[in-house]
Formats: sequence, structure tokens, C-alpha cells
Amino acid sequence: MITPVLLCGGSGTRLWPLSRKSYPKQFVPLLGDETLFQASAKRLRGPNYAAPVVVTGSDFRFIVTEQLHAAGIDPGAVLIEPEGRNTAPAVLAAALHVAAQDPDGLMLVAPSDHVIPDAAAFQAAVAAGVEVAKAGQLVTFGITPDRPETGYGYLELTQTPKGLAPVALSRFVEKPDAARAVEMVAAGSYLWNAGIFLFSAKALIAAFEAYAPSLLAPVRAAVDAAQADLGFLRLAPEPWGQADDISIDYAVMERADNLSVVPFSSGWSDLGGWDAVWREAGPDEGGVVTAGAATAIDCTDTLLRSDSEALEVVGIGLKDTIVVAMNDAVLVADTSQAQNVKKAVAALKQKGAPQAVQFPKDHRPWGWFESLVVGDRFQVKRIHVHPGAALSLQSHHHRSEHWIVVEGTAKVTVDDEVKLVSENQSVYIPLGAVHRMENPGKVPMVLIEVQTGSYLGEDDIIRYEDVYSRGQGAKG
Repeated sequence: MITPVLLCGGSGTRLWPLSRKSYPKQFVPLLGDETLFQASAKRLRGPNYAAPVVVTGSDFRFIVTEQLHAAGIDPGAVLIEPEGRNTAPAVLAAALHVAAQDPDGLMLVAPSDHVIPDAAAFQAAVAAGVEVAKAGQLVTFGITPDRPETGYGYLELTQTPKGLAPVALSRFVEKPDAARAVEMVAAGSYLWNAGIFLFSAKALIAAFEAYAPSLLAPVRAAVDAAQADLGFLRLAPEPWGQADDISIDYAVMERADNLSVVPFSSGWSDLGGWDAVWREAGPDEGGVVTAGAATAIDCTDTLLRSDSEALEVVGIGLKDTIVVAMNDAVLVADTSQAQNVKKAVAALKQKGAPQAVQFPKDHRPWGWFESLVVGDRFQVKRIHVHPGAALSLQSHHHRSEHWIVVEGTAKVTVDDEVKLVSENQSVYIPLGAVHRMENPGKVPMVLIEVQTGSYLGEDDIIRYEDVYSRGQGAKG
């Protein structure tokens, strides 16, 4: 059995505004109705695969379990990183966890934000690497390049690959310039570095002992002192914070001498920019891709996308252009500048714009909310509560609230009174009242909340009971 290890971190800058730090691209349905994370988990299941181990941050833990549940997948362990420390500590923590059950157990480590359309072909490539992985090799997967690409690192092989047979790795090559990329593609012995690995837990731990021993003690201590929390495994924060912030490539892979590469040529993308999304979405004969409420007139080689319920995007006579619209931000860029979208995020951060990092929908373990209007001493929100879910029993120092149910039925607690509030009915929550909303039904419950008061921040909360074990001042 192979244990998939899905890495769910990332800052979400290259696909802004749809992907942001608070809700990075793996959780967004970029291509169709399924998220990249869900597609990754589905791709790594079958009779030869155990339940996936997920390594993610605290802010994403409920999103992970919710999306896996929607995809019909029961996870194994969900390891919660106290803070992002790059991929080396994350993969090592997963290896130590797997090794505690079976040191010889094979792990397939994969980012959760890649696109691989042919799952069967990918599983065949994984199967081709199993025997050498059992023999102690660290196996990585190289993508056969279909174009000179300056946005990826490369793997130089000791010989030209044939089929799926593993080939010894000569060296890692950093992202090249355009001329060098052309030369490498023509040589036939270079593959793109996909950042996907297969190895036994004990082989990887041995590699860390040999090449990055300073990481072993803090990560092992973080795993050994991990605390179970609502089905999650929280790594201990103090030792975790002492681990180096370093990628697995730099920490181990570029130093190891027992690496093999399995070639893969059936389609892959890391969706590293909007130009990649345009390419993977399948442009029409004019090179146009539209998504959502978008209309293209006399456009060529253009992506028009609207993820806003309120905005219709219309492009006229555009060429080599990317337009992505959301309720709170619109991106317009020349396709050749797709890799510079992260500069826009940096500029917005510098001016303090919340759009730089905060997704319009604020996801919570019980559902999500979004602000519709924010004014002086008032705010209007739309709140979506999953079937059977409940917010914490809470009160506020500085605001009162009006709730209007627009879909489903809400079970509302206000001090000592508990009642059902149906569609088109409303309830008033006075300042200081102890209150809670629940969805007792089997369909989503949606309400409009109008807040009024001197301070409307999410941290104005006294929490009395919470099924999600969040502390005082935690959001939602």
C-alpha cells in the first residue's frame, strides 16, 4: 500500500485575485466544478493506496476535511503545521508519522495544486517506480517538456528516457533563461521537475540523517509531542518553530546520490500563472477562454473570467489579455506578464489593501460568510451554514445584529429563548445578548446579517461554547 501525502500550503499569489493567502488555489474550482485539492486526492486513491495523509495549516483544516468529504474520501491523518516552514519539515513530519506505523511503508508526496488529467496514466507511472523505491531509491517524477519553459526547474538525466522505466538522475537544474530552455528541450535528456516523490519512510528519514540532520530533532519533537484535536494532529509549535524554513529539494534531494526519475508524458501543469490556466482550460479556435459571466467579442488569445455574481465581464477586440473579475478586485494583464501578478499582490500589501490576502468569502468550519456592504457603524453580510452545523454560543461588546433568513431554517438561541426562524422571517440580537445560530435541516441555511455598532471587527466575540474548540477571540 502506498500512502499519499498531500501538501496543502502556499501563499496563493500567482493566481490572484482568485487565489489568496487566506484561500489558496488548491481549494478553488479553477477548471470545472472540482477543486485542485479534490482532484489530487481522487487521483491518488485505489486498491494500492491507503487513506491520504494531509499536511496543512490551521486555517485550512476544516476546508480540507470538508472538501475531502464532498469528494467521498476519508482522510488518514491531517497534520497541522503551527506555521509554514516550507516542504522539507512538512514531508519529514509525514515520514515520521508513517514510519511509526510501518518504516518500510511507501509514501507518494505530491503538491495538492497540480493538474494531471489522466489519473490512470499517472498511477501507471507511480507503479513503475515502486520496485526501485522499495530498494531504497528516492524516486522523483519528471515531466516530458512540450515547450521550452522558463518557469520550471529541470531534471537532467544520465540518459534519454524510454517509456516509464526509471532513469538515474544526474542533477537538478534551476529555472533556465529562454535560450537555455530551448537547448535542454532539444537535448531530450531533460525533464521538468514536478516536485512529486515516491520513497519509503525509512529511506527518506535516512536521507535527512545524512544530508539535513539539523531538521530531525525539532521535527521529531514536534511529531512526538503532537496533540489530537477534533480528528486533527497538531504538531507541537515550540520545536516546530526551531526547524529550518527550507524546501525538500534544497535540504535533501539535490544532495542525495540515490535518486531515480520516472518520466511522465501524459499531461501535467502546476497552474503557476493565469497563462497556464488559459492553456489548460482549452482555448477555442480563436484562442479565447471564457468562464462565468464573461463575453468575448472579436478577441484573440484572451482569458475572460468572472467569479462575481454581480459583474458581467465583456471584452472587445482584446489580444493576449487576461481579465479576472471578483466582487472586490479585478485583474487586467497582458498574458506575457502573467508571472508578474505576484507584484500586484506585493503592491496591494504595501498599501494595506485587504484584497491582497483576504478572500471575499471567509470560510469557517460551519460554512462561510462574505461582507456585502461595509459602512460607518454598519455592515451587511451573507452567511451560509452547512446542514447540521452550528456557530459558537457567543456575545459581542460593541454591536447588535439583525438576522433575516433567506434560505432554509435557522435554529436561533437568544439568551434563554430558542426558536426556529424560517425563510422570510427575521430576529434581532441585542448588544450583549448570548446567542447562537444553527442549521437543523438537511439543506444549506442562508441568512443576511445586518450589524450595527461602534466596532464591527471579527475579534469582538466572547465565546461560551464551541463544538470546534476555538478559543476566545477566534473568528466566527
